[in-house]
Amino acid sequence: MPPLRRSSLPALLPIATATLVALGVVLGLVSGDMTRDRPSELATLPGLPGDAPLFGSQPSLSDMDAARARNAAVPFVKGPITPAPRFVFAGSVNDRQRATECLALAALAEAGPSDIGQRAVIQVVLNRVRHPAFAKTVCGVVFEGAERQTGCQFTFTCDGSLARRYTESAWEQARLRAAEGLGGYVFRPVGLATHYHTDWVYPYWSPELDKLAQVETHLFFRWLGFWGTKRAFSAIYRGNEPDPATLSGGAEAALAPTVALPTPVAGAPQIDSGTVVMRATGGKANFILLSGTATSDALAAARAVCNQPGTCRVLGWSDPAAIPQAFPIPPAARAALQFSYSRDPGGAEIVLYGCGHFAGVPREQCIPRAR
Repeated sequence: MPPLRRSSLPALLPIATATLVALGVVLGLVSGDMTRDRPSELATLPGLPGDAPLFGSQPSLSDMDAARARNAAVPFVKGPITPAPRFVFAGSVNDRQRATECLALAALAEAGPSDIGQRAVIQVVLNRVRHPAFAKTVCGVVFEGAERQTGCQFTFTCDGSLARRYTESAWEQARLRAAEGLGGYVFRPVGLATHYHTDWVYPYWSPELDKLAQVETHLFFRWLGFWGTKRAFSAIYRGNEPDPATLSGGAEAALAPTVALPTPVAGAPQIDSGTVVMRATGGKANFILLSGTATSDALAAARAVCNQPGTCRVLGWSDPAAIPQAFPIPPAARAALQFSYSRDPGGAEIVLYGCGHFAGVPREQCIPRAR
């Protein structure tokens, strides 16, 4: 390459100058971002824990219709939803027990028996635990603001709903979902949501947040900008769960006695169809291996396991390698689950099947799968 002539140097000076200016702007932006007053930003976010409850008092039918129309006018964010990172539990056995009970209670009270509804609520709670704007424990998040008549984040904690009673079967299923969330299961559809409300209310902060998703009647939101990104979820969970009975006067009335986690059944040299691989105290949660694709055989196996009066639950897998060895059930094992049987103390049965494994099952009896 021939050397540059002297006359070409002046022509290069504007280019070099523009490059340096652009570099300076970039460096200035980076420096500015690093020195931003994040605590002050955090203190001014809409919908902070101390501002207002997630849900208000029961509106009239006309108010509900008006809120639905306003909510429908707000578009969802475009593009893919960033899933939350897996929750990493760090704490004692007592911490896990309390966290499981608080998560299960929130799931039941907020979403009823819905599988995806409960998972969405659980994910929001776990997202909040890791966000600096909220309490740093699971029970702390669930009961945040419960000491106030207004301002509680989950209305059931301060509106008298803690006096509700749930069936043992409902508790069992909610606890399973809570345990899976604490074990790292991520409900991806709600992403990094830290807020939600039903579609028949319209909180002041709703249009000021990114609208991410709708799960049944609940709409889910994240904060705009940095505080809605994965980088903002910097709080580290360290256990130290408070006693929920001390967080609200009625908490002890709502929380059911904890059911013992399952322990391996000794003395089984091999796994045969219908063999109980894991059993909880009282036979309330049993893992079995299935054989064949006949729904009648699976149901018969479950009833054989639940041969004593009272509450009983059976979960079945067709692949012995997929059967978990302990709670919480990992995501891969839940995805491979092919059979679920629950019986309440009155003898009523709820039976669900993996409809990719069993043929001819009505849609309403298919095991819901997370999408």
